[in-house]
Amino acid sequence: MSAPKGMEKAALAITRWIGSTQSILLHTAFFAIMIFLLLKRVFPFDTLILVFNTAVSLEAIYLALFIQMTVNSQAESIQEVGKDIDEIQEDIDEMQEDVEEIQEDVDELQEDVEDIGEDVEEMTEEDKAEEREDEEQRKTLTDIQTDLRKLMDDIEKLKSR
Repeated sequence: MSAPKGMEKAALAITRWIGSTQSILLHTAFFAIMIFLLLKRVFPFDTLILVFNTAVSLEAIYLALFIQMTVNSQAESIQEVGKDIDEIQEDIDEMQEDVEEIQEDVDELQEDVEDIGEDVEEMTEEDKAEEREDEEQRKTLTDIQTDLRKLMDDIEKLKSR
């Protein structure tokens, strides 16, 4: 929002002052004095009424102009705030899209972690199966070696006889 310039500042200041307690007191005192002057006939009635009505009319015209300037200024401020809100909403929408994309990435990562967990579990089962197979092979090899020793011993015994 741009800062108000000369006349706009004056209009805002006057409008603010017109709505103050001091303005009400001053206007009340002015009207009381005019009524007093009318009742006491200090000035000719027609002249006093003419001056009074002219002053009040001019004040009303200028006050209406100042108020309209203030309304216009406020309308501009509201439009600028509306633009800012639109920009913020666009940013929020973009952030929401980013959050959704991140959520999708997190879901994909979760699936990958689950797949890796299953692979590790399968590898562990395969490793256990391989270890059992290796153990069986070692046992078979040991049995064969034992049988071979016995057979060699038997052959040696037969040779010696």
